[in-house]
Amino acid sequence: MDDTSEPQLQYLEYYEDFLAKVRVVSRKVAESDWMPDFVIGIGRGGLVPGCYVSHQLDVPMLSIDHSAKQPDFADELLAKLAVMSAQGKKLLFIDDINDSGGTIEFLRARLAELGADASFVRFAVIITNTSSRAKTDYWAQTIDRSHDKRWFVFPWESVSTRETITAEALSVPERLA
Repeated sequence: MDDTSEPQLQYLEYYEDFLAKVRVVSRKVAESDWMPDFVIGIGRGGLVPGCYVSHQLDVPMLSIDHSAKQPDFADELLAKLAVMSAQGKKLLFIDDINDSGGTIEFLRARLAELGADASFVRFAVIITNTSSRAKTDYWAQTIDRSHDKRWFVFPWESVSTRETITAEALSVPERLA
């Protein structure tokens, strides 16, 4: 895909489909031998699924921001979460999609720098990319970005203009190349 090509937008706007995917993630967590003490929604895409999974598992939810790209905005909260994990609290971070793996890699590295115990930290997503450089622990759907070039538009994003969605899709061209 070159910089001028339109991305193939895949709208996931049907509530029932989204809810079914949330239930798959929640069921996988509930059926595992690891139940979180807290669900952490990763802003912005992980906030809605995080809230749903929190309710499904009957586990409190916290949130952090990553999408605004404000360098120190989430550091205080990440430091608190690192301490919680070092004290044995299980933390389930949730995002909408593991695409390139950049968000998950960043969070794992930052938590490690802040002293987190990685054995108490897990990651869940609605959609995971099998060719991502980061791996997730729980997911509802898999894609292989080396073959699947669709740009997934989640229900909360579908209210944006097509121009905004397209600009976001093209902001990291290698995801869709």
